[in-house]
Amino acid sequence: MAENEAEGGGGETTEVAAQPKNKFKLVVMVVGLLVLLGGGAATYFLFFRHHDEEGQHAEMAKVKPPVFVDVPDMLVNLTGNPGERVQYLKVKVVLELKEEKQIEEIKPTMPRVTDIFQTYLRELRPADLTGSAGLFRLKEELTRRVNNAVAPVKVSAVLFKEIVVQ
Repeated sequence: MAENEAEGGGGETTEVAAQPKNKFKLVVMVVGLLVLLGGGAATYFLFFRHHDEEGQHAEMAKVKPPVFVDVPDMLVNLTGNPGERVQYLKVKVVLELKEEKQIEEIKPTMPRVTDIFQTYLRELRPADLTGSAGLFRLKEELTRRVNNAVAPVKVSAVLFKEIVVQ
């Protein structure tokens, strides 16, 4: 009977030992499958996807470049403290629009745009224009004001061609 128990006990241990080997084989097969799928995806993206990008480049080529409208040059005196020497600001500005047809829509409002710009610029102090942060704030404020003046038309940006403080 001891021999039967030993044989029966031995049979169970081989079944238990066989299960971890089967799990190991299953894990190896799953990892191998994932490696093959990853390799296939990498091959597709590296070699075969370029044909799709050519179609995207064609669509990007259809995008129209922005158009620019010159605003008349402005020369204004800056606000200063009494007794200080008067400082002047000379500005050449360009408006950036998305489409060429917007130029004709904005032309009748150019006197209003010039007036709004000059009124705002005359209230500036020389300290308001110091550094790149001052010019960035000026650009943002002019863009906001011009968009209010030419309401249905949207101006993308106000660009400085020249800005001189004297």
